[in-house]
Amino acid sequence: MHTKTRSFLTALASIVVLCSFINSGFSEAEKQLAETRSSIVYNKKKHSITLTWPAFGSSGPYVITRGGSRLASDFVMVGSTSKLTFTDKKPNADKYENYYKITRDSVTMLLSLESQIFGDNMYFYDRKFEKPETARNEINAHFATTGRSGANGEWTTKRQAYYFKANVGGQTYDVGGSGSASSAEANSIELGFYSHIGGLGKLPTDVKLGAVFTRPHLSGGANATCTFWRSMENVTVMRDFAWTVSQSTSARRMQIESTSKYISDVGSNNFWGSGGFIADTRYTANRPNWAGQQQWYTRNTVFPAGSGAMGGSYNMVWQGCVNAPEANDSNSPIATTPVVREKPFLFIDKDHEYKVFVPAWQKDRVGLSWSETDMGKGKIQDLLSDWYVAKEGDTEVEINNALKTGKNIFFTPGHYALNAPIQVNRKDAILLGAGIASVTLEPTEKNTWGCIYVDDKDGIIVAGLLMDSFNSTTYQIRIGNDGANADHSANPIMLTDITCRVGGVQAKNIQIHASMQINSSHVVGDHFWLWRADHGSQPGGKARWTRDRCKNGLIVTGNDVTLYGLFAEHYQEYEVLWLGERGRTYFLQNEPPYDAPNQASWSSQGGRVDGYAAFKVANTVKEHHSIGMGSYAVFTGTDGNVNKKNGFEIPNSPNVKLEKMCITRFAGPGQIQHVINGTGGSTATGVKRVASYNNSGGTQPYDETFDLPDGQSYPAYIMMEK
Repeated sequence: MHTKTRSFLTALASIVVLCSFINSGFSEAEKQLAETRSSIVYNKKKHSITLTWPAFGSSGPYVITRGGSRLASDFVMVGSTSKLTFTDKKPNADKYENYYKITRDSVTMLLSLESQIFGDNMYFYDRKFEKPETARNEINAHFATTGRSGANGEWTTKRQAYYFKANVGGQTYDVGGSGSASSAEANSIELGFYSHIGGLGKLPTDVKLGAVFTRPHLSGGANATCTFWRSMENVTVMRDFAWTVSQSTSARRMQIESTSKYISDVGSNNFWGSGGFIADTRYTANRPNWAGQQQWYTRNTVFPAGSGAMGGSYNMVWQGCVNAPEANDSNSPIATTPVVREKPFLFIDKDHEYKVFVPAWQKDRVGLSWSETDMGKGKIQDLLSDWYVAKEGDTEVEINNALKTGKNIFFTPGHYALNAPIQVNRKDAILLGAGIASVTLEPTEKNTWGCIYVDDKDGIIVAGLLMDSFNSTTYQIRIGNDGANADHSANPIMLTDITCRVGGVQAKNIQIHASMQINSSHVVGDHFWLWRADHGSQPGGKARWTRDRCKNGLIVTGNDVTLYGLFAEHYQEYEVLWLGERGRTYFLQNEPPYDAPNQASWSSQGGRVDGYAAFKVANTVKEHHSIGMGSYAVFTGTDGNVNKKNGFEIPNSPNVKLEKMCITRFAGPGQIQHVINGTGGSTATGVKRVASYNNSGGTQPYDETFDLPDGQSYPAYIMMEK
């Protein structure tokens, strides 16, 4: 980012412009505001708030009014001055319930502590001061401009998060309405691309919303296969929750009091969806139905009792759930979640200060991490003293320096341009993104290493981040150096809600070896989408195969790695390559690359095997167990003669086992010829399943030496602790 541009954005970091600056292009008032930063300072001892601002307007005093929130229904006058500073000696008791409008002539700016701390891409709502429709109207207005398809939606760099303060006195954020969430009468909140809804209470029941709808944006009305990149957490949905989504969508720590018959909620048929993720959630009234979804991963969720099916076509995994569906071909209930910690989240504590709750590790868990009265086991960290709040425009230098001083990093929604990796080299350090914050290798080519490097240290958490690459690198995120061997069993490394994206948004040729490499042991992953883009804002076709190069989605060399909810698609060699011992994966969704031009360019094991398996456990591995695996053929960009021999490949070994595998063909002439190791049949005659493969009668893959990324542990041009 150019220095001049960044200075301008920094100058406006704490300013929300409510009225136009005299309706002209780049007014003198804007220039003045860009040159001097406004500020708001709270004096705790005196309980006073001092405002400072740059000169603007042409004549008359500055008039100061105050409201309890940014969109409060009422602002009261608290003073006027000809100076460029004002002290409010009797502010509202809660320092965050003081929003000031400063007006002169036709210019108005808004100052608050929240906007100064969190910047312009986080929107806070407080029902105490606002009408119930206020939040809904603003979010839906954003949806209309940035949340839908095309240039303003799927490929935008705009990011946003909507945070709701706890309800008081029986109030809710529900504007009222009826019918399914897709209907106009429902008055739903519509959540768009790169958007997040979060509750700021201790419990999901502290914030009550009405209806929520994620509108499918592709043709056909109910095609949600590209409804990506959005999330919700720590709220209650009272009337209808129509979570019509596919990959890179996360719903966590929620109470859902009503949900449509179909999770789609757009009619009762002709719905397409390509998977999603829900965890730590309670449905109180009725059992949802994921009808039309190809697959879904659900973890530690409580459903009402009942025997009704909950939909899904191919691969539905229910882990640690209460009242999950019975096991059948497509449903795989798993009794417990062996080791997990929930994603950290932002909230406001009883002292009215912003905190981050960091949940504790749990073993063999069934059901929720929280109750009606208890937020769950974990630690509370003070945001202002323990965290660095990063804003769009911050660089890797500022972020890495904050990490070195002992701060955790809260990424406010934004598009963070990196010239070097973010380097997490401290035990228990946390990177937490809001609003699908993205860390992106641009605009220079100095960074040839990656977006994030995580050292081989206990307890590190990386959560809620999207990694993009606009130039060639070794990897996008790497956990541990080559040969990492520390024992993290007592305090594992945690990766949560991680998206890696190769292509889709860049026009020049790039080459990446692997989106993610896990070298450390005892790593736990909770919801990944690793995606070499099959479509994008740039022209595709034959150009994509050579322009957007990436061999592997995930390489695991560490031992005792556990993954929940793994989505990996379209990579050009083995999409998941497992070399470590005692690995576990619960749920895999995969499509092979659409665009392999011919079989000669897409063959494995020295050219002896057609294509590459979606999930490859190396022959050297002695112990592995994964369950709930789906791979779906979509060979639409080939010469018509491209096939994949095996969906999955593992050694014939007594302690290596895969369960509940499924293959099918969605489009294109090519086929997956076998489920696993030459067994299970071909997609040419429909869906094929193998319930279990363990040292079975199939053909073991050829031994091979794998091309792994450079073993250098970190870039030489940045000093890191060893």
